[in-house]
Amino acid sequence: MAAILAIVPAFAAAQGAADGYPDKPIRLIVPFAPGGGTDSIARDMARTLGEKLGQAIVVENRGGGGGAIGANLVAHAAPDGYTLLFATSTFVTNAAAEGTTLYDVEKSFQPIAMIGRGPLLVVTNKDVPVDNVAQLRELALKKPNEINFCSAGNGSINHMSGELFKQRAGVQMIHVPYKGSGPATLDLLAGRVQVFFATVPTILPQVKDGRVKLLAVTSKARSPLFPDTPTMAEAGIPDFDVSTWWGVLAPAGTPPAVIAKLNAAVNDAAAAKLVSQRLTDEGAQSFKGSPADFAGVLHSELALWKGVVKQSGMKLD
Repeated sequence: MAAILAIVPAFAAAQGAADGYPDKPIRLIVPFAPGGGTDSIARDMARTLGEKLGQAIVVENRGGGGGAIGANLVAHAAPDGYTLLFATSTFVTNAAAEGTTLYDVEKSFQPIAMIGRGPLLVVTNKDVPVDNVAQLRELALKKPNEINFCSAGNGSINHMSGELFKQRAGVQMIHVPYKGSGPATLDLLAGRVQVFFATVPTILPQVKDGRVKLLAVTSKARSPLFPDTPTMAEAGIPDFDVSTWWGVLAPAGTPPAVIAKLNAAVNDAAAAKLVSQRLTDEGAQSFKGSPADFAGVLHSELALWKGVVKQSGMKLD
């Protein structure tokens, strides 16, 4: 009985804190440099989420380490709901590639909600003599380790998707990491690299302008933006379903009542016109779900990418 009586005041205090939450501005940490596609989506989310919660959401860009610097800041922040992480799929791929030991993806954070997800686009430089994935595979088989693919950095979703392609297609290609998608795109256009598993926000202008060849999308279903472009499975690469996503997390230990309030607000913000239209324009779909749904995605993707890393034998140190 004494134990029960001790729990009641603690629960009441936590619930009271949630009832008054938020009563000051919230920091939304974006673990990438300002100006990119992720930053733009995060700022739309911050504006809309602030309207839902009745408090300012202040975006702070903390780039570096493939997103690890910003994630580490949130992992060690006070678990009070006032410091949140705006994460992308690289949050998981980087961890799977052992890009950081500063935090644990599943133990250091409390998922709040995923806001949307969309495919990557498999593109090549215009001078590469292929027009589809089957021809790319054939070329890579004929010229092992002569075809290279670029990425936004070691452990990024672009890097890991390329490694998955190598394994599923049974080919050998060289990975060329860059410090961000911008420099990678420039070298792709210049012909210094041949292939890019690019996010839609990164490469969409170049695809629309015909400056690169679009071979496939990496998701299970075709993209509404490119209904005539096949999926990787349709193009002959089985068991290839990769998407990039965006979501919001808090430090582990954040009160459940605060998480529940944030989950409802983030879901509402993702469905609002500003954010949902931004996602649609960039080839993604808004997503509504519970913290448990988001945790399930993190768990399954971490297992997938750890398997890819193990099979590849990659060493990133």
